[in-house]
Amino acid sequence: MTKTALLLAAAAVLFATSVAAQETIAPGAKVSVVFDQALPNVPGKSMRVVLVEYDPGAGSHSHRHPSSAFIYARVLEGAIRSKVNDEPEHTYQAGESWMEKPGDHHQVSHNASDTQPAKLLAVFVVDTSDRKIVIPDK
Repeated sequence: MTKTALLLAAAAVLFATSVAAQETIAPGAKVSVVFDQALPNVPGKSMRVVLVEYDPGAGSHSHRHPSSAFIYARVLEGAIRSKVNDEPEHTYQAGESWMEKPGDHHQVSHNASDTQPAKLLAVFVVDTSDRKIVIPDK
Protein backbone atom coordinates (compact mmCIF):
# COMPACT_ATOMS: atom_id res chain seq x y z
CA MET A 1 0.00 0.00 0.00
CA THR A 2 1.42 3.41 -0.96
CA LYS A 3 1.85 6.19 1.60
CA THR A 4 -0.97 8.15 -0.04
CA ALA A 5 -3.36 5.18 0.05
CA LEU A 6 -2.42 4.50 3.67
CA LEU A 7 -2.99 8.13 4.66
CA LEU A 8 -6.34 8.27 2.87
CA ALA A 9 -7.42 4.99 4.51
CA ALA A 10 -6.44 6.40 7.91
CA ALA A 11 -8.35 9.60 7.14
CA ALA A 12 -11.45 7.58 6.26
CA VAL A 13 -11.25 5.76 9.61
CA LEU A 14 -10.79 9.07 11.41
CA PHE A 15 -13.80 10.58 9.65
CA ALA A 16 -15.89 7.57 10.62
CA THR A 17 -15.00 8.12 14.29
CA SER A 18 -15.35 11.89 14.12
CA VAL A 19 -15.96 13.79 17.33
CA ALA A 20 -17.82 16.26 15.11
CA ALA A 21 -16.48 19.44 16.69
CA GLN A 22 -16.70 22.12 13.98
CA GLU A 23 -15.73 25.76 13.90
CA THR A 24 -16.07 28.34 11.14
CA ILE A 25 -12.81 30.31 11.27
CA ALA A 26 -13.59 32.72 8.40
CA PRO A 27 -16.35 33.01 5.79
CA GLY A 28 -16.21 29.84 3.69
CA ALA A 29 -13.58 28.22 5.94
CA LYS A 30 -14.49 25.39 8.31
CA VAL A 31 -12.34 23.36 10.71
CA SER A 32 -13.65 20.03 12.03
CA VAL A 33 -11.87 18.02 14.72
CA VAL A 34 -12.04 14.45 13.45
CA PHE A 35 -9.79 12.78 16.04
CA ASP A 36 -8.59 13.78 19.50
CA GLN A 37 -6.70 11.30 21.64
CA ALA A 38 -4.19 11.60 24.47
CA LEU A 39 -0.96 9.78 23.62
CA PRO A 40 -0.64 6.95 26.17
CA ASN A 41 3.15 6.80 25.87
CA VAL A 42 3.76 10.58 26.02
CA PRO A 43 2.12 12.04 29.15
CA GLY A 44 0.61 15.48 28.62
CA LYS A 45 0.58 15.20 24.80
CA SER A 46 -2.31 14.47 22.42
CA MET A 47 -2.79 13.78 18.75
CA ARG A 48 -5.49 16.02 17.32
CA VAL A 49 -6.51 15.69 13.66
CA VAL A 50 -8.53 18.35 11.89
CA LEU A 51 -10.16 18.59 8.49
CA VAL A 52 -9.94 22.10 7.01
CA GLU A 53 -12.44 22.84 4.24
CA TYR A 54 -12.28 25.95 2.09
CA ASP A 55 -15.03 27.01 -0.28
CA PRO A 56 -13.85 28.36 -3.64
CA GLY A 57 -11.87 31.55 -3.06
CA ALA A 58 -11.99 31.19 0.75
CA GLY A 59 -9.18 31.05 3.27
CA SER A 60 -8.34 31.67 6.88
CA HIS A 61 -6.87 34.78 8.44
CA SER A 62 -3.21 34.96 9.39
CA HIS A 63 -2.81 32.85 12.52
CA ARG A 64 -0.68 30.75 14.81
CA HIS A 65 -1.27 27.42 16.44
CA PRO A 66 -0.59 26.51 20.08
CA SER A 67 3.11 26.99 20.90
CA SER A 68 3.33 23.26 21.68
CA ALA A 69 1.98 22.15 18.28
CA PHE A 70 3.97 20.15 15.75
CA ILE A 71 1.81 19.84 12.61
CA TYR A 72 1.78 17.65 9.50
CA ALA A 73 -0.66 18.94 6.83
CA ARG A 74 -1.69 17.18 3.61
CA VAL A 75 -3.96 18.50 0.86
CA LEU A 76 -6.75 16.01 0.20
CA GLU A 77 -8.65 17.89 -2.51
CA GLY A 78 -7.95 20.92 -4.67
CA ALA A 79 -4.98 23.19 -4.01
CA ILE A 80 -3.96 25.31 -1.01
CA ARG A 81 -1.80 28.44 -1.02
CA SER A 82 0.28 28.50 2.16
CA LYS A 83 2.94 30.75 3.65
CA VAL A 84 4.64 29.93 6.92
CA ASN A 85 7.07 32.36 8.60
CA ASP A 86 9.45 34.02 6.13
CA GLU A 87 9.32 31.18 3.60
CA PRO A 88 7.94 32.04 0.16
CA GLU A 89 4.26 31.38 -0.48
CA HIS A 90 3.73 27.93 -2.02
CA THR A 91 0.73 26.27 -3.66
CA TYR A 92 0.26 22.66 -2.57
CA GLN A 93 -1.76 20.35 -4.80
CA ALA A 94 -3.83 17.34 -3.70
CA GLY A 95 -1.42 14.70 -2.37
CA GLU A 96 1.27 17.20 -1.32
CA SER A 97 2.15 18.01 2.28
CA TRP A 98 4.12 20.28 4.58
CA MET A 99 4.91 20.58 8.26
CA GLU A 100 4.86 23.37 10.82
CA LYS A 101 7.03 23.53 13.92
CA PRO A 102 6.01 24.86 17.33
CA GLY A 103 5.78 28.66 17.25
CA ASP A 104 5.48 28.98 13.46
CA HIS A 105 3.38 31.82 12.04
CA HIS A 106 0.92 30.71 9.32
CA GLN A 107 0.53 33.93 7.35
CA VAL A 108 -1.40 32.55 4.35
CA SER A 109 -3.77 29.59 4.15
CA HIS A 110 -6.14 29.96 1.23
CA ASN A 111 -7.90 27.93 -1.44
CA ALA A 112 -5.91 28.44 -4.64
CA SER A 113 -9.08 28.17 -6.76
CA ASP A 114 -12.01 30.54 -7.14
CA THR A 115 -14.16 27.77 -8.64
CA GLN A 116 -13.36 24.49 -6.80
CA PRO A 117 -13.39 23.63 -3.07
CA ALA A 118 -10.22 22.53 -1.27
CA LYS A 119 -9.63 20.29 1.77
CA LEU A 120 -6.62 19.53 3.89
CA LEU A 121 -6.01 17.19 6.79
CA ALA A 122 -3.77 18.48 9.59
CA VAL A 123 -2.31 16.18 12.24
CA PHE A 124 -1.26 17.96 15.43
CA VAL A 125 0.93 16.64 18.23
CA VAL A 126 0.08 19.15 20.93
CA ASP A 127 -0.09 19.62 24.70
CA THR A 128 -3.34 18.03 25.84
CA SER A 129 -4.19 21.23 27.73
CA ASP A 130 -4.06 23.31 24.50
CA ARG A 131 -7.69 23.21 23.38
CA LYS A 132 -7.73 26.03 20.80
CA ILE A 133 -6.15 24.91 17.51
CA VAL A 134 -6.28 28.17 15.51
CA ILE A 135 -5.20 31.41 17.19
CA PRO A 136 -5.94 34.38 14.87
CA ASP A 137 -3.48 37.28 14.77
CA LYS A 138 -4.75 40.30 16.64
